[in-house]
Amino acid sequence: MSRSPDANEKGAVGTSPAPDSFEAEVLALLPSLRRYSRSLTRSDADGEDLLQDCVEKVLIRRGQWRGLNLRGWILTIMTNLHRNGRRQQGGRSFVDIDDNSHLPAAETDNDPLQRSRLETALNSLGEEYRAVLMLVVVEGYSYQDVADMLEIPIGTVMSRLSRARQKMTSLLNADNVVTLRRPR
Repeated sequence: MSRSPDANEKGAVGTSPAPDSFEAEVLALLPSLRRYSRSLTRSDADGEDLLQDCVEKVLIRRGQWRGLNLRGWILTIMTNLHRNGRRQQGGRSFVDIDDNSHLPAAETDNDPLQRSRLETALNSLGEEYRAVLMLVVVEGYSYQDVADMLEIPIGTVMSRLSRARQKMTSLLNADNVVTLRRPR
């Protein structure tokens, strides 16, 4: 049974329809996309809104995808949506990431404040530094991929990543609490 092209496919010149598994591939990327959207917005609610706007735009424009690096293509769309939203907001300030204490998380250290300090340190980074840090360190993209996604030179990616790491290190070291032992 052949399907008839929809309105988006009819008017597109030089585009090929996306594969049938497109939705499944997008669905598999949702955890990574959710993480990135929340890191950009610093809010669970705003991150979910950005994620939904992005997925909607991706599904509408699925015929424009060229079959290469779907994740990179979607993250670029998300970054651009976030930038456009920030321009429209003007001088609105950010709030800290919503409390996620209800989510299960494996404890990796004996320091119960480690997660809180990490969130505070991440939130203190500027948007451009946080985006580069999240894409390279958390999502595992190469410098060149991040440069292409954010439309900045590769040297700027390396510089922002270095500065973000330095600031994170200094903030986390400044909050380091030394436990005192009782004398015997």
